[in-house]
Amino acid sequence: MNTKLSVILLIVLVTFCSCNDTKKETPNVSSVNKSDASGAVLPFPPTPMASVTKARVQDSKMKWPEETQRLPKDAPNVLLVLLDDVGFGISETMGGEIHTPNFDRIAKEGLLYNTFHTTSICSPTRAALLTGRNHTRVSSGTIAERAVAFDGYTGIIPKTAATIPEILKEYGYHTSAFGKWHNTPATETTMMGPKNHWPNAYGFEHFYGFLGGETSQWEPRLTLNYDHIEPPHDENYHLTEDLAKQALNWIDNSRAFSPDKPFFMYWAPGGVHGPQHVASEWADKYKGKFDDGWDAYRERVFKRQLEMGIIPEGTKLTPRDSTLNGWADIPEDQRAFQIRLMEVFAGFVEHTDTQVGKILDGLENRGLKENTIVIYIFGDNGSSAEGQNGSISELLAQNNIPNTVEQQIAALEKVGGIDALGSPHTDNMYHAGWAWAGSTPFKGTKLVGSYFGGTRNPMAISWPKGIKHDSVVRTQFHHVIDIAPTLYTILGIPHPEEVHGYKQQKMDGISLAYTFNDAKAKGQKKEQFFDNNASRAIYKDGWMASTFGPLIPWNTPASVNRIKNWDMDNDVWELYKLEDDFSQAHDLAKENPEKLEALKKDFLVLAEDNKDFPIGAGNWLRTHPKDIRKPPYKEWNFSQTTQRMPEFNAPGIGRENNTVTVDLEIGNKANGVLYCVGGAGGGITLYMENGILKYEYNMLLIENYSGQSAQPLKKGKHKIVIDTQVKGAAQAGTVNVSVDGSEVINVSLKRTVPLAFTATETFDVGVDLGSPVSYEYFKKRPFKFDGIIKNVHVKLN
Repeated sequence: MNTKLSVILLIVLVTFCSCNDTKKETPNVSSVNKSDASGAVLPFPPTPMASVTKARVQDSKMKWPEETQRLPKDAPNVLLVLLDDVGFGISETMGGEIHTPNFDRIAKEGLLYNTFHTTSICSPTRAALLTGRNHTRVSSGTIAERAVAFDGYTGIIPKTAATIPEILKEYGYHTSAFGKWHNTPATETTMMGPKNHWPNAYGFEHFYGFLGGETSQWEPRLTLNYDHIEPPHDENYHLTEDLAKQALNWIDNSRAFSPDKPFFMYWAPGGVHGPQHVASEWADKYKGKFDDGWDAYRERVFKRQLEMGIIPEGTKLTPRDSTLNGWADIPEDQRAFQIRLMEVFAGFVEHTDTQVGKILDGLENRGLKENTIVIYIFGDNGSSAEGQNGSISELLAQNNIPNTVEQQIAALEKVGGIDALGSPHTDNMYHAGWAWAGSTPFKGTKLVGSYFGGTRNPMAISWPKGIKHDSVVRTQFHHVIDIAPTLYTILGIPHPEEVHGYKQQKMDGISLAYTFNDAKAKGQKKEQFFDNNASRAIYKDGWMASTFGPLIPWNTPASVNRIKNWDMDNDVWELYKLEDDFSQAHDLAKENPEKLEALKKDFLVLAEDNKDFPIGAGNWLRTHPKDIRKPPYKEWNFSQTTQRMPEFNAPGIGRENNTVTVDLEIGNKANGVLYCVGGAGGGITLYMENGILKYEYNMLLIENYSGQSAQPLKKGKHKIVIDTQVKGAAQAGTVNVSVDGSEVINVSLKRTVPLAFTATETFDVGVDLGSPVSYEYFKKRPFKFDGIIKNVHVKLN
């Protein structure tokens, strides 16, 4: 190296070293714009970087930025409780006759509301509650299983309507949901998803419950976050009890790992939706209490409601609809059946409220009661009339299957008689008369959007630290869409303009926090829109216009022709001035036709704005069952590991023409289920018992079509072909089963299910998970097959 070059290198080296001797400040990293849940653009704190000096690492200082605080100091926890299918006149708190000490507890510690409303149906209420928007605006005009391809009815909550947990999580809350979800399209509930419409994708950090509209309380189809799991095989297990235990465990984990963070918990059990399942000791508490029937129950409850001040003086008890049976119409030999159904329901209600009490006790024992807002909504709609004339299999109504009480009782005898009601052997629901009684003093039930019996549910709020108890019942007109803005008001969270990159829809709800300190405050809600299966109404400035629509919830078979021939222009509308008429007892349509016409026009404006057109879209599948949302496939190959395929995703082997081919290998006297779909309330199963091949079509319990091979199958390999031919939706069919080319079973199907056997039961290969399809192997459940199933090929013909 020459001398000149050496000097240049030395100068460069000295310059570099002197630069590093100068201590530098942390570089000013360019801010990253990040929108918080309010929509405001906030600078992301610059990342601290250790100075690059000649000092040792041990001598350097490093400091993490403080976490941004977006909540008021000591922000409250939130427990949102939502029961299922309970009406206004059920709880003792509201003058009813069913013991609910924990709903009463919240009312007596906080505030009670008697003019609070829902959408009159499950999925829509939940979507409206969690988003603060009207149900059709967030594409939830009907239940997830009945979703159809109209904008307001797809069953998918859009990301443009962020949920409460999505927003609260961004502000620093831990979030969880327990129980019933029912806001995911039925075809998206398989273990393979897609899972972008599951609870975790809507802001819940933890979910434990079931995705569909209902499940057995004894053998629920459980989901933990993004995975399907099985409940313990324990004869004492009950889902609602499990949900309370899991909720408290989650609270403990939240406090252990993040003691400074508040939590938001959405606790929505299956209770008391059908199937109405509860241990007999709970039902036995009510023996003899309902022996005089539903008409007498209404009279007693109405009188008590007036005495308690739950309803205002001058309220009239509305009459029973002419299409609904009175208690006097029930034959004497059927009354024990009807009474026991109500006793089971009552026990289920009390049992469910008791589990809420366990959570409330848990909050108190953990020192969390004072700063926890508890919102207890007593029903996502009114009491359910879907039991029709009393049912041991509730999906009879969903499938519009005509049946008689005599059939119900006869079928019940095969599984243990009246004592089996509430057990794993039935999917029972009480007579619609009891649902009507549970709606006292109103004239509607669940699925009726025009009358308060379907849409008015009791609600209580407590927050010892923030709300002073007041025994005066709050009477301001409000709706589930008002819960989200109420929470945002309490926490000082402005309406988000954008969440996770999605521009947000307007909020339909308003805060009801103004009612906390002033029982007599003038109601601030000016209007509210209702529509359920074309049973619709509009509330505006104290008036309500409504029309019943074509669906009779307590008689769905009789509704078929009504829906088929329905024309909305022929609907008869009614008019009520609610200030003087709490129960919608006085129709003023003839006295004030101008007001009625104005409100009808206002309804259409709201309906269009809320994506409710076409009116009546919720009834579409009742007359077009083939349009049910289902997989696009016509052919499948399943292995012995195929399990937990939700019925709405599975091949329609019970309602369509199909051929199933099973390749297997067995030993002597083989046992177990080859494949099945459904549960105790209805389904199909092919199984082996000591080598005998058996086929059973459980027609929603009221009928059973079955057959078996004359001889046991020999040890070795076999090809079993099951050919099913059905004449049409809900019509008759035949099933031929052959083994190695020879027919061994021939079964005639007198009728078939047009839609589904169950809401959350599954298609399984090699085992019958959940509620067992056949009573014959109930004690052997899940009756795992002891041979080798090489392939199950299903082809729809």
